[in-house]
Amino acid sequence: MKQKFNIITSSCIPLPLENVDTDQIIPARFLKATDKKGFGENLFRDWRYNKDGSLKKDFVLNDPTYSGVILVAGKNFGSGSSREHAAWAIADYGFRVVISSFFADIHKNNELNNFVLPVVVSEDFLSELFKTIENDPKSEVEVNLPEQTVTNKVTGRCEKFEINAYKKHCLINGLDDIDYLLENKDKIEEWEKSNK
Repeated sequence: MKQKFNIITSSCIPLPLENVDTDQIIPARFLKATDKKGFGENLFRDWRYNKDGSLKKDFVLNDPTYSGVILVAGKNFGSGSSREHAAWAIADYGFRVVISSFFADIHKNNELNNFVLPVVVSEDFLSELFKTIENDPKSEVEVNLPEQTVTNKVTGRCEKFEINAYKKHCLINGLDDIDYLLENKDKIEEWEKSNK
């Protein structure tokens, strides 16, 4: 059983770049591993580290001014190849939510499958979030999965977001696809008996 989702209130890490693709999220040279653990240290690897392995001080993940479990990203996040490792890296780093005005479909589903909630907001609301975080890096955003709302706690502005009902159920209950089947094992067995 995974960590359950309900309401997440957190400060945010801003990444105001558009068209961030999965190769930028996790470079191809790290795709050999098949275990999800350890991918977080290579999240945005080529933006976070110099060639000698030292940290690039000017990259947002290396800036102690910013913290939190919500990543606020520019439009068209997760484009490019369909590698699930990109979602593994985001989850392993500790992000629970990614907010953007548009996600590539496959990456969006990969995030959901790895217990990261992708929240689509309007471009105007996204722009407001970036300004709020820039003005005060400690400002918080509330993401309410049961109500499907995201709220800028500084301005009070709120938007609804869409999510597949099945994925919502799984996130709220901490279930992956296999857990869900096991949860419904009795119903499945009952159906099989009555449909022989």
